Amino acid sequence: MKRIPLTMVVVGLLGRASAVWADDTGWDYLIKKLVADGVDRQEVVAAFRDPRMAPFVGLEFSAAQPGERRTLYRRFARPATVAAARRCRLRHAAEFEQAERTHGVPANLLAAILFIESGCGGNTGSDVALYRLARLAMANEPDNLQANIERYTDDDGTIDPETVGRLRTRARYLEQTFYPEVRALFAVADRMGVDPLDILGSGAGAFGAPQFLPTSYLQYGVDADGDGRVSLDDSADAAASCARFFVGHGWRAGLSNAQRRAVVWQYNRSNAYVDPVLTLAARIGKAPATPAHRPQGKHRRQQRAHAHRMRAA
Repeated sequence: MKRIPLTMVVVGLLGRASAVWADDTGWDYLIKKLVADGVDRQEVVAAFRDPRMAPFVGLEFSAAQPGERRTLYRRFARPATVAAARRCRLRHAAEFEQAERTHGVPANLLAAILFIESGCGGNTGSDVALYRLARLAMANEPDNLQANIERYTDDDGTIDPETVGRLRTRARYLEQTFYPEVRALFAVADRMGVDPLDILGSGAGAFGAPQFLPTSYLQYGVDADGDGRVSLDDSADAAASCARFFVGHGWRAGLSNAQRRAVVWQYNRSNAYVDPVLTLAARIGKAPATPAHRPQGKHRRQQRAHAHRMRAA
């Protein structure tokens, strides 16, 4: 297979890239894009210059799209975990059932999603969501793309052009997926009346009990408890917002199993994710096995005495 000198790749990149960062935070590429898209310059600069926003020092990514392993969700099949998910369902029964009545999405499915995503709201993440999303959105920044190409370059300075193509495609995918989330996060912060850096979430930038990305919050967030704000940390808002997401992606009564699976896949585009969600939802709906009654104290002694008399007769 034909290989090309790395220097030719570099020349192509430098035509679009500035030689150095405008400052030592490394976020200049993203700042310029956000301001050009109409986000308030002062707000953007303040956020990316804030000490809570770590400098951008690069993002390594592979040429191929990684996938989730099924072992990641194995624990949700354990009896103790199912019992904990059932307790979540019972604890917030009113909110889950109201969401089911309003949106037509089964309460058990909503409970399964919220339990798998955040332990029923108990573990929503402590990372600065803006940093996590912005870092992924920087994949296609020219210097960062160049650094990743160099990782795949042979010692003699050549690289397979197909690999370069895959890296460029992957970088564009990451930017096109996560840059809109960065932009949306500023809108979310404005709607919630908080500093963008105060929104905390997972390592992938998702937040709240249903682990929504910012665009999902804006599109599907529901103020179910009527307090005038959408809070994904509130059980009523979280359940209703999750239900609305499902409806927005095609959930309705009478779906086949394959159609249900397709809708759940939209929540987290991973085949490894779908079965654990649907299986946990089904198990939540089953009554737990109850141990046989074991009489205690005087009553138990009376039963033993009766059995002894029967054997002696």
